[in-house]
Amino acid sequence: MISRRNIRVKVMQTVYAVSALEKDIQLQESSKILQNYFNESRSLLVYLTWFLTEVARYAETYSHYKASKHLPTAEDLSINTKIAGNELLWKMLNDPALQEQFKKEKPELKADKELIRKLYLQLAGTPEYKEYITTEGRDKNSEKKIIEFILNDVLLPNDVFLAHIEETFANWDNDGEMVVQLLAGYLQKPGSYDFKQMVSPEKEVFAKDLLRTVLEKNDFLQELIIPKLRNWDPDRIAHLDMIMMKMGVAEFLFFETIPPKVTINEYIDLAKDYSTHQSGQFVNGILDNIHKELVQQGKMQKVDYKKA
Repeated sequence: MISRRNIRVKVMQTVYAVSALEKDIQLQESSKILQNYFNESRSLLVYLTWFLTEVARYAETYSHYKASKHLPTAEDLSINTKIAGNELLWKMLNDPALQEQFKKEKPELKADKELIRKLYLQLAGTPEYKEYITTEGRDKNSEKKIIEFILNDVLLPNDVFLAHIEETFANWDNDGEMVVQLLAGYLQKPGSYDFKQMVSPEKEVFAKDLLRTVLEKNDFLQELIIPKLRNWDPDRIAHLDMIMMKMGVAEFLFFETIPPKVTINEYIDLAKDYSTHQSGQFVNGILDNIHKELVQQGKMQKVDYKKA
């Protein structure tokens, strides 16, 4: 489920984290750290999914609360709870894989119950919700549409909700966009995700191979980069820039199926997003220079470099 871009981010973060460790324990700890990053992505996805279902289900809670008042009014006794029986909602709640993660992650322990209440009340005041609950019967399209509306138009634009997520999950900035896309995909076909395996076997191999290559061949990769720095002092270059350049060169030489242009473009984007203002242009220049030189020297026959 996790994209190659996010895999590169997590490998970059792992290399950065292990750089503070003693060299002889880097490889031992690196896989654990990388796996923790993948686990954090799953936790965020599970929590966001759980929160979405709780806002929809709050209609029943709110109805019971209103009806239990000492002197409930007719309005108190007539809260429409149609959404609590939403067909898409219950397909999600009856997904054994999702329920297993709810039990494991215990999202309710992280929840802001008052925020759930406020978001439901915000939802209840929208024209879209009022149209949904007053329309008789259920059809697949409208059932899905209202759940998507809660996610895209009630939760994600809400600053208080986003602040809650950011405070609860340190990886929101890195994983937020990807996790929202994953949740949107899940809403299209609930029950289709294996939440235990956030990374496909093929991408997991890529992640572990890239991490191992950068760590094991650190000195070799650095020897290719430093001559291209010209007037730059290697010790003054942003640490993340150096890591991304090593990852890029590693992909040039040891990952035969990844086109060099794809590699360069990926690390330009990552440098822009995660390093300094000028890092995108800097990383682009260095990687492009190294790539051209390797091609000119006939050294892009990566298989020849695997024992370097």
